[in-house]
Amino acid sequence: MPRLLASLAFAFALASSVQAFAAEFAVTKADDGVTVNLDGKLFTRYLIAAGPKPYLWPIVSPAGKPITRAFPMEKVEGEKQDHPHHRSFWFTHGNVNDVDFWSESGKNGTIKHREFTKVEGGPAATISTVNDWLAPDGKKVLEDIRTVTFRTGEGGARIIDFDITLKASDGPVTFGDTKEGSFGVRVPTTMDVLSKKGGKIVNSEGLADDAAWGKPARWVDYHGPVDGAVEGIAILNHPKSFRYPTTWHVRTYGLFAANPFGLRDFNKGGPEGTHKLAQGESMTLRYRVIVHGGDEKAAKIAEAFEAYAKEP
Repeated sequence: MPRLLASLAFAFALASSVQAFAAEFAVTKADDGVTVNLDGKLFTRYLIAAGPKPYLWPIVSPAGKPITRAFPMEKVEGEKQDHPHHRSFWFTHGNVNDVDFWSESGKNGTIKHREFTKVEGGPAATISTVNDWLAPDGKKVLEDIRTVTFRTGEGGARIIDFDITLKASDGPVTFGDTKEGSFGVRVPTTMDVLSKKGGKIVNSEGLADDAAWGKPARWVDYHGPVDGAVEGIAILNHPKSFRYPTTWHVRTYGLFAANPFGLRDFNKGGPEGTHKLAQGESMTLRYRVIVHGGDEKAAKIAEAFEAYAKEP
């Protein structure tokens, strides 16, 4: 009996310890979107009314550092102020029925938030939404249903799963072959390769920096210094995602985007990347973003991909 009681006491203490250190996400809705806090501190905000598309900003690393560029939402000394349409963390495409949803030229399409279908916190957080893609004249081109899930991973890494279904709800839809797309992140200026402060791009096929542009890969990691420490962000493409493994519009100046449509734009003379959906058809793209400290080896991104790929 004493041994049993001791075992039960140990098990209770272990469970209490795990519970004490378990992540807790809290979500708060407002008119401009949803704030996601992790253990009482800001992780990110999902913004729905501060630009021509929904996006996440800021995104805070496990070390408490901003892991995406602040411009154009905020001007930070030393940050590049190019490409104002690179809003932190987003999904768009540069040619949908000949409408440009990628740029912010004044003649671009907009992605308008329609409704939240789920906003929930706890050991993980979930934001699910429905959005309408509108041409400059207000005509609806298509709709998307997206789910963004936030959780923690090994070594304190922060995970964002982004699953989006694009539906031809209002007639046929053509996604044109262009490099300007689609699921994007803009890294901080100090992290980008061209700043020559130690930034590096590495993909699952062993290609680095400029060599990774336009190439298919299961995952890509972009890491470099932020406020004196090496921080990283990896994007993983799930095997069930449309046109896995995706091609990547990842640039040494700081753009980091997965784009399954720009095949010929990436590879002149290569296969055509245009994709058509008939009325009522849909397709789904799935990505996992891992915000981590150190490089891709320290963060075990290859191993993380293997685990992600086994998820249904």
